[in-house]
Amino acid sequence: MKIAICDPIDKKALEKLSSLGLDVKDLSSIDKTELVERVKDADILVVRSATKVKGELLDALESAKLIIRGGVGLDNIDIEGAEKKGIKVVNTPEASSVSVAELVFAHIFAIYRHVVRGTVGIKEGKWEKKALKGNEIFGKTIGIIGMGRIGREVAIRAKALGMTVLGYDVVDFPEEFAEKVSLDELYERSDIITLHVPLIPATKHMINKDSISKMKDGVVIINCSRGGIVDEVALYEALKDGKVKGVGLDVFEKEPPERSPLFELDNVTLTPHIGASTKEAQAKIGVEIVNKVKAFIEGKL
Repeated sequence: MKIAICDPIDKKALEKLSSLGLDVKDLSSIDKTELVERVKDADILVVRSATKVKGELLDALESAKLIIRGGVGLDNIDIEGAEKKGIKVVNTPEASSVSVAELVFAHIFAIYRHVVRGTVGIKEGKWEKKALKGNEIFGKTIGIIGMGRIGREVAIRAKALGMTVLGYDVVDFPEEFAEKVSLDELYERSDIITLHVPLIPATKHMINKDSISKMKDGVVIINCSRGGIVDEVALYEALKDGKVKGVGLDVFEKEPPERSPLFELDNVTLTPHIGASTKEAQAKIGVEIVNKVKAFIEGKL
């Protein structure tokens, strides 16, 4: 059985896959344009977020029975197209939850305490002590849109920091994690709003001019989910007029992002889609990938 590794995964996972008697092709370092010819005979495809299993690449899969997405989001895979070809698609949703949740708070702390502006200012010879008066997180209300695994990890940490936690989801979730509210109530009451939903037609640009108008003045918005969920033009306008106090983005509508007016603002923190990019998360993702492959071989998947 042949398995094609299209994006980098943990080295230990590669070794374990080889020990299962699989023909492992590590294609993670080749140009994506070459994948079409190299994956035709693969029985299993392993991808992260960089490889788009759509169109020509999906059409090229002649032997594939399984696609494993190392991570949570599946928007880089044409799931319907894969299913029509008889290819099962699975992900590894549990592995990166803690890492993403921690990055959410990295952005919140950076915005509330002006960490980026302070760092850049000192390097430029400035001492903006009086200008950089911040806020405490303690006592603030955080609204979590999407109460899945990552949303729940955010809730646990928010409560530990003394925050009031509101939660919204289209599916039910245990009340122990957050107070269940409507989306409009979450907008109205939250000092900080963090997004943890998949990018689907229903969530495309759900954060837009209209939804922002329903939020508190001085709200902070964090997106470590998927870039297309936020209308970046509306976000910029809200930041400029002071409606939004600050924004933390780990994801963008286009990745890598083109030059944006958002980049010029002091109250925006940016990271290059690194929510799951920790040593711990990568190791966990590797373990989950191996477990999925084992289950597939044993007919349990």
